[in-house]
Amino acid sequence: MLNIHHLELFYYVAKFGGISAAVRNMPYGIQQPAVSAQILQLEENLGLILFERQPFSLTREGKELMEFIEPFFGNLESVGERLRHNFAPQLRIGAAEPVLRHHLPKVIARVKATHPGFRLAVRSGFQSELEGWLQSRDVDLAVTPLGRKAPAHARVTPLVALPLVLLVHKKSKWKSADALLKTNKSAEPLIGLPPDEAVSELFQTELKRRKSSWPWTTEASSLELITQYVANGDGVGVSIAMPEITKHRDVRVLPLDGFPAVELGVLWLGEPSPLLRLTLQEISTYVRETWPEHALDPSGA
Repeated sequence: MLNIHHLELFYYVAKFGGISAAVRNMPYGIQQPAVSAQILQLEENLGLILFERQPFSLTREGKELMEFIEPFFGNLESVGERLRHNFAPQLRIGAAEPVLRHHLPKVIARVKATHPGFRLAVRSGFQSELEGWLQSRDVDLAVTPLGRKAPAHARVTPLVALPLVLLVHKKSKWKSADALLKTNKSAEPLIGLPPDEAVSELFQTELKRRKSSWPWTTEASSLELITQYVANGDGVGVSIAMPEITKHRDVRVLPLDGFPAVELGVLWLGEPSPLLRLTLQEISTYVRETWPEHALDPSGA
């Protein structure tokens, strides 16, 4: 039976054109006499001369053997890289677009500093989509508004409570949300997320509690789109106090004093892997550093 290590040594000798060149270029250390001795053993085992030593050239049999073994040894490194990539730990995160765009990269950078080499997959969606993806195991964790009953078997870490705000055009006469809410609001088109999203639900529920109403005129697919529509002069937007979303040269932010805040948290299922546990810790730390005045107790107390 042929010795695989002998074949590997012959591969490098044939590839680099001689024993001394092979020793200089092989990915591991081995002395030239050891290579020579093992190549001789291979030739004795086959009963053939595989190459001429001076000057170097493969014999007909050496060329035939090289053609046979080259695809295997030549592709070992690329196969190894592919296998390492395919079986590297994976982290799949679902969240709203602003979270994925403005905040998650900073968290992931921290995770990679102590846990490098994992594969990251991110998906943006609404609250109902995020909860569904978690239940179907399409994401490992979801950063989503809280308040509703959590999905079955989901574990929850509260993160932050962000105040609701109104957005108006910079040229608008309105300087405070309170003044606007006391007027005939119907004259102002209202722009918001779909009605079943937490931002919209909390806003409309508080209006109803105050025995007031303000129907939606435009339903947007993201908070950033709401800001842009307000900047375009299309109406008043309902959003949350997150400057990276609401800041625009043509938009004024009006705090909604007395309205409930939108509570965000992270959901996951089962016992977290070491990678997931580290990610949860880094998310909580990042939130406490970024919004110290709005951070929630992660124990939920």
